[in-house]
Amino acid sequence: MRGLTEANLRTLAGSRSFERGLGYLDAVSGVEVGDGWVTASVHGTERYEVELTLDGPGGLAGECDCPYGLEGNFCKHLVALGLTVLTQRESLPQQRKAARERAQNLDGWLSALSKDELLALLREQIDEDRQLRRRLELRAASARGDLAAVRSRIRELLDIGPFAQYGYVEYADARAYADQAGQAVFAIGALTGSGRPADAIPLAREAMRLLAEAMESVDDADGWIGQTGADLAEAHLDACRAARPDPEELARWLVGHALGGTDDGLTGIDPLDYKDVLGEEGMATLRKLAVEAWRGNRRGWAEKYLMERLAKAGGDIDALIAVHAADLSPNGHTHLVIARELDAAGRSDEALSWAERGIRDVRDLAAVDTALVDHLCERYAQAGRLADAVAVRRDHFGARRSLLAYQQLRAAAQTADCWPAERGGALALLRADAERRQRGRYGGPVLVDALLDDKDFDAAWQAATQTGAHDRQWHTLADQARATRPADALTVYLRLAEPLTKQTGNTVYEQLVALLLNIRDCHRRLGTEEEFALHVTTLRTAQKRKRNLMRLMDEHGL
Repeated sequence: MRGLTEANLRTLAGSRSFERGLGYLDAVSGVEVGDGWVTASVHGTERYEVELTLDGPGGLAGECDCPYGLEGNFCKHLVALGLTVLTQRESLPQQRKAARERAQNLDGWLSALSKDELLALLREQIDEDRQLRRRLELRAASARGDLAAVRSRIRELLDIGPFAQYGYVEYADARAYADQAGQAVFAIGALTGSGRPADAIPLAREAMRLLAEAMESVDDADGWIGQTGADLAEAHLDACRAARPDPEELARWLVGHALGGTDDGLTGIDPLDYKDVLGEEGMATLRKLAVEAWRGNRRGWAEKYLMERLAKAGGDIDALIAVHAADLSPNGHTHLVIARELDAAGRSDEALSWAERGIRDVRDLAAVDTALVDHLCERYAQAGRLADAVAVRRDHFGARRSLLAYQQLRAAAQTADCWPAERGGALALLRADAERRQRGRYGGPVLVDALLDDKDFDAAWQAATQTGAHDRQWHTLADQARATRPADALTVYLRLAEPLTKQTGNTVYEQLVALLLNIRDCHRRLGTEEEFALHVTTLRTAQKRKRNLMRLMDEHGL
């Protein structure tokens, strides 16, 4: 109980859910205390079942079947139950003791029943609980080896019909469907455990197909069906390890499953996980079939991925390079992947050649994978080929002409001790763009941003005056010029502030007040404080109905 406190409830839920939980205290009913847990129903939009674990390995925890709780969150319903339990703190030890005694009494009573009495009790429960009856029917069919019955029951369990009102399983019902599908996985595993793994293999494969088909009509945002698919794949692998099927047949099935496209990654089967089952003969067949499939469709994603896995597993770097080289991306990304693989294999000269080829093969350097440019320049720098690094950066900047490309060119040129010469050419390109009114990604000429980044503020101001600039750039220019050119900065601030006076909203008010503080600083530097006082008085008169703005100005002494 030490972990159950208001503070811990607030920490787990967050302030918003905690405060909302306070409004649900009267909605808690049916509180049941167990040994280390408490359950109840909480009536909200619907009735939700909640459970608090009081002293688990991770401390206080809880589960709720409301949508927010199913996402793994500690919801308002759990807060309401926790606060309700806290009001019963004094009686809780006695309730937990009573729960332990009830469990012990039940266990003792069941142990004392005869076989016939236990069967009668079980039959009574089967009559009342349809799901329990179906689970036991499936286990019985598995135990007696009735494959037809097991197959029929598995198909029923994987049918989405009972959970789909309009042919689709909604998010709220996905977990219930996954729990039912999990019974099919259990049945397949039970066949293997009872000494019939050869029968479990085809059932597992059929279940994979049915689950993949069902997945197309299920909102599996939380991954419950995905986990069931992974469990099903594990059951198939266990059955194969126990049954030792024909290695060539298994290899053909694995390749077909990997390339069929129907699974869509649901089971996550990796053919290499079956290496011990396949043996040398099966692995040879697997490689042969994979190569044939890849040669028939060198650009197929599944074919390439399977070939990559086999090549990496076998340490065949040349086969891996051949797979990548058969489908080179136009932006140079594949060249980069090949270069990195060769670098990892210690073949640095070949890696460098592939990186250089990537730059040559790209038709438009503006669209090149920038990671390839970075990789090549890094390798040039390591080899002491600084001039080559500058040349690559120069070409890339010439094609892209962004601030980042300018910064990267500057860094390379400074390392090579040739920045003054490079800078002139780069700025000439940016000046031509500015004169053609070409803007950067965030508005305004890149020329102004580049000069600002160079801390050449006078040149940046002159460029902005000549070619124009974005308000963001003018603001930065004014901030930099305020100490030495307060009159120029004041003109900019007043222009930027004027449209804000016609807008509303706290964000706008914060921006306006920040500008007013800068305007005040400029007037102080110019010795025109009285002019600023008149400006503020006029502004207050015109904006007096904006109470939040008035409050914010008061806070800053405006």
